[in-house]
Amino acid sequence: MRDLGAGFGYLIKGQRWAVRHGRWFGFGLLPGLITLVLYAGALVGLGHGADDLVDWATPFADDWSSPWLGLLRNTLTVLVFGLGLFLAVITFTAVTLLVGQPFYESLSEQVDRTEGGDVPESGLPLWRELWISARDSLRILVRVGLYSVLLFALGFVPVIGQTVVPVLGFCVTGYFLAEELTAVALQRRGMVLRDRLALLRGRRLLTLGFGVPLGLAFLVPFVAVFLMPGAVAGATLLARDLVAPAEDENEDEDDAPAPYTLDKD
Repeated sequence: MRDLGAGFGYLIKGQRWAVRHGRWFGFGLLPGLITLVLYAGALVGLGHGADDLVDWATPFADDWSSPWLGLLRNTLTVLVFGLGLFLAVITFTAVTLLVGQPFYESLSEQVDRTEGGDVPESGLPLWRELWISARDSLRILVRVGLYSVLLFALGFVPVIGQTVVPVLGFCVTGYFLAEELTAVALQRRGMVLRDRLALLRGRRLLTLGFGVPLGLAFLVPFVAVFLMPGAVAGATLLARDLVAPAEDENEDEDDAPAPYTLDKD
């Protein structure tokens, strides 16, 4: 349970860092503002068209009597919009990071620079970084899509669908939000998606402590935009500490004396 609190602490530290570095805070707002406009339009369109989509998908219920017809379609409409909102929360970070790749790379490097120690750089051209980010984000979205379908189906189970499923949904949201955000710093350290996921699984509670509160905050309109700079900063701080034990272990191995061998001469 201590890791849950520690993860939330990184989120707070990141926001404090962004506030203290006002120029970088403003710099990091731009990608989120662009993405917010795109997503707001998509969600408004979904809100207007969800009922028509449900009507089209349930022709078998046209002859049902009241109140069953309304109950079915109203429930499905809410679930469709909820699923859209869930996917928007998950994909918002991925799309914003893709749009703002140069912005957040620079911000993450600045966090490393102010915290001291090495400032890793990928050394890759921008187009290559964008390709890797897009490819990894697509792989994450496939995983999220599978979880979404499963949770959507479980939502019809009485009691569980109204209690356990929402909690699981926020855990899934938080976990993959943390992955997307820490990817900015971990990619610069040469870690591929498989290794990043393994690293986060090893500290699952720490990851959830960082990602779940952020996912909940992202449900509030406009909040995601203003939290993104601090979220990237906090994820960089989190990534630094996640890889620190491995780096310290490697340094200890390098400093260890060579094993004694007999001189045959």
